[in-house]
Formats: sequence, structure tokens, C-alpha cells
Amino acid sequence: TNSAVATTGCWSAGRGNPCAPNLARAMPGPPLHSLVKYDTPSLLSIKEKKAPKAAKGGKKLPPVEGKPQLTQTEDILNSILPPREWTDEGQLWVQYVSSTPATRLDVINLQELLDQRLLQRQARETGICPVREELYAQCFDELIRQVTINCAERGLLLLRVRDEIRMTIAAYQTLYESSIAFGMRKALQAEQGKADMEAKIKQLEAEKKDLERQVQELKAKAEAIEKREGERRALEEKKHAEEVQFLKRTNAQLKKELETYLAPTKK
Repeated sequence: TNSAVATTGCWSAGRGNPCAPNLARAMPGPPLHSLVKYDTPSLLSIKEKKAPKAAKGGKKLPPVEGKPQLTQTEDILNSILPPREWTDEGQLWVQYVSSTPATRLDVINLQELLDQRLLQRQARETGICPVREELYAQCFDELIRQVTINCAERGLLLLRVRDEIRMTIAAYQTLYESSIAFGMRKALQAEQGKADMEAKIKQLEAEKKDLERQVQELKAKAEAIEKREGERRALEEKKHAEEVQFLKRTNAQLKKELETYLAPTKK
């Protein structure tokens, strides 16, 4: 058997176990400090993780370390909170969640430990904070563990509530990320559209200036044409008036001569 044996209800290797001094020297610490209460880690070999091969004659090899039969509560706890496994110096360690019922003092200690971890890791009190989210998730898992030990059905219902909350948060996170991406795309499109509009405005302003220049040229040309036509019209009117006067004088002279010819001759 291995030197490290799991002890139910221990927060660390040196609490509530007669073999704590030896375990403290031989057993490494868990890879992650969690608010969930775990048993003392157990040492397993790498071969134990795989299914043992059948020996000749159809007999199975005995396991390296005999494990006690899990109760229904422990089985439910392991399904809700899977055991932690890590390798240290080529040795495989496993740590199962504790099945020890929690007391009122444990709940008070959990609350104090939660506040302590929040201060140590400098979690933000408001807004989005991954550290605060992680610590409160561990605290909720520990509460689920405590409730499951007393009533498995209530623990499973709390697990269902926890999973639903996590799915809702994940959905909101996905929606937030998609909205951020949509906003970024719209901002880029707006910037690109702004540059295009500025270029178009400059082009239109240049066209406007060119059209205004053309208008000024056409106005000057129209004024010149109008002036020239006015002078020509005045000249033609003067010439026409002179012709009319000439014709009137000619007519009067001819009329006088005609009257002279037609008048009776005096004897």
C-alpha cells in the first residue's frame, strides 16, 4: 500500500490524521487552493489510472492499493465535484472531495475564508471581475457539497441551478462579445465611410469651384454679347430712322413735284 492514505474531513494533510507528520513530508500540496473542502490526497501509480490487464488463466491482477467501496453520497459528490489529479515527480496524486458533514462553524469559517481570499487576490467589489467570479463559484460549490451530504436530491437541484446560472452567464458573455465585435465593425465601417465622405466632399467642393468659375465666365460672356447686341440694335435703329427720314423727305419732294405737274398752268 502507498504511504499516503486519504483521510475524510481534512482541510490539509496535517489535520485529523495520526500519520500527518509522515504525510506532510512525503505528500506535495494540491495544485490549486480552493474553497471546496477536499480529503487528504492519495498517492496512485500511473498504471492505476488505466484498467488492469487480465493475467493468464483469466485472473485479474489485484490493484496496487485497495479502495473502499464508495457510498451513494460519495458517488454523487464525485459526479458533482470531480476529484483533482496531478503529477509530482513522476507520481500520480488524486484528491477526492470531502464527504464530512459541515457544521455551523465550518460555514462561518468558509465565509471568513472567502472574505480573506477576496482581499488577498484584490478582487474588485463591483463590475466584471474574474477573480471574484472564481471565488464565489468555489464558495457555491462548497455549499453544494455541504447540502448534498445532508440531502442528495437538494444538492442535485442546486447543481442544476448552478449549471443554469453558468449557461446564462456564458450566453450573456457571448452576447457581450458579439456586441463588442459588432460595435468594432460598425466603428471601422464608420471610419472608412467618413474617409470616403471626406474625399467625396473635397471632390464636390472642387467641382463646385469649377462650376462657379464657369458661371462667372458665362456671365461675362453673356454681358459682352448683350452689350454688343445692344450696340448693334442701336446702330440698326439709327440707320432705320435715317432711312425712314430719307424716305419721308423723298416722298414729300415727289408729292410736291407731282402736285406741281398736276396744277393748271396760269395764262
